[in-house]
Amino acid sequence: MTTQDWVLLVTAIAALIHMLGVASAIHAVASVRTSQGAIAWAISLLTFPYAALPLYWIFGRNRFHGYLETLRKGMLAHSSRRENVLAFLERLQVFQASLPPERVSDFEVLARLSRTPYTRGNALELLIDGAATFAAIFAALEQAQRSIVIEFFIIKDDELGRELQTHLVRKAAAGVAIQVLYDELGSHALPKSYVETLRAAGVTVSAFHTTRGRRNRFQLNFRNHRKIVVVDGWVAFVGGLNVGDEYMGRGPLGHWRDTHLRIEGPAVHALQLVFIEDWYWATRQVPALEWQPTAAAQGDRAVLIYSTGPADALESCSMFFHQAIAGARRRLWIASPYFVPDPPVFAALQLAALRGVDVRILLPGKPDHLMVYLASFSFLEAADRAGIQIYRYRDGFPHQKVVLVDDDIASVGTANLDNRSLRLNFEVVAVVVDRDFAGQVATMLERDLRASDRTSAADLHNRGRAFQWAVRAARLFDPIL
Repeated sequence: MTTQDWVLLVTAIAALIHMLGVASAIHAVASVRTSQGAIAWAISLLTFPYAALPLYWIFGRNRFHGYLETLRKGMLAHSSRRENVLAFLERLQVFQASLPPERVSDFEVLARLSRTPYTRGNALELLIDGAATFAAIFAALEQAQRSIVIEFFIIKDDELGRELQTHLVRKAAAGVAIQVLYDELGSHALPKSYVETLRAAGVTVSAFHTTRGRRNRFQLNFRNHRKIVVVDGWVAFVGGLNVGDEYMGRGPLGHWRDTHLRIEGPAVHALQLVFIEDWYWATRQVPALEWQPTAAAQGDRAVLIYSTGPADALESCSMFFHQAIAGARRRLWIASPYFVPDPPVFAALQLAALRGVDVRILLPGKPDHLMVYLASFSFLEAADRAGIQIYRYRDGFPHQKVVLVDDDIASVGTANLDNRSLRLNFEVVAVVVDRDFAGQVATMLERDLRASDRTSAADLHNRGRAFQWAVRAARLFDPIL
């Protein structure tokens, strides 16, 4: 090729890139959910498309396409499957719980956003940290007679991961039907040999496949962040812990402070339904599981299983936090490892503090993800002005996702208070309306707060210019943090 040919080729490629930049900018303006995000992407795509184009098509979208359509056209289109689901939902209605009159206006709306109601007849056990959580999970696995379903964001081939593997291989040999679902991005380091060992033993294993579907092909921005274990439709577990040695305190961050929940009762089947939907997306199969909800032998707590994700028509995770904040009258305590709320959620927190609610946010004192850690400092000045109290945990790393509202409502789940959970991740939360359980959560969080230090804007100002600029730079990335 001559020099002139090369010039023409380069010019044509540059023109094509700029045309794609213009088309992508139009797409961003039309589809990005927030005006700030739409403007930021449009300017980047128009002014420097060479870098912005691949970034936009990998990280720019916050709507996961095809999930709900697949459930409707596949899982629910088949008459027998649809009848099973409808019959299950009817049976679940038998256990529908009535909220206290003073809570109906604030929290009944969450059930309207969920596919299942608040149910009564549930027994709960608050599991604090990894040792208690996995002791309870492994004990339940050993009692399994018919089925085990497991869904984790992260599964690692380390000491804890191999202990889980050993339990599953043994139960599969005993004839228990087992399905294991993992997020391929969260579990990117999981070796094929780990999965092959499970499959050779008769365990059905699948990745979630967040890039499945033509419109999701280039998207690396979505995660299935849920952590679910259900045994025989009898007992279930949900919370913040993944499968890895660091969750047992054996990692570089030291003591790993986390919270999980053990459930018996009708809420087990509501949580199992969340797994079934995810499993169908991943495999196009519906596992043969127990569909008959029953009340726990002991315990009558009201529980709502509230699942959220980027496939939802509404921003259901953001709405959960909004409603929890709006419903607080005396106290709102939130424990989250990551704190990068969007402007509406942060404004709701400020309003709650200004109307006299005791608003406390418990965060890590040291980072596991540096960008998110830095971005959280950018909220300190505005938090101070409104009276929001922010604490930094000093005794290890707090990874729990817990919300406490007044003296009667608490939640334990997988959702962090950051944009990734609010808009990009598949999450699930157990919302409990019960004074005794809320009291247990309050006692737990009081202990955590005693192991924490109150922080303020002074902590940011005392760290020097370089740190302050790093905080400002990190905040620019909050739509994907």
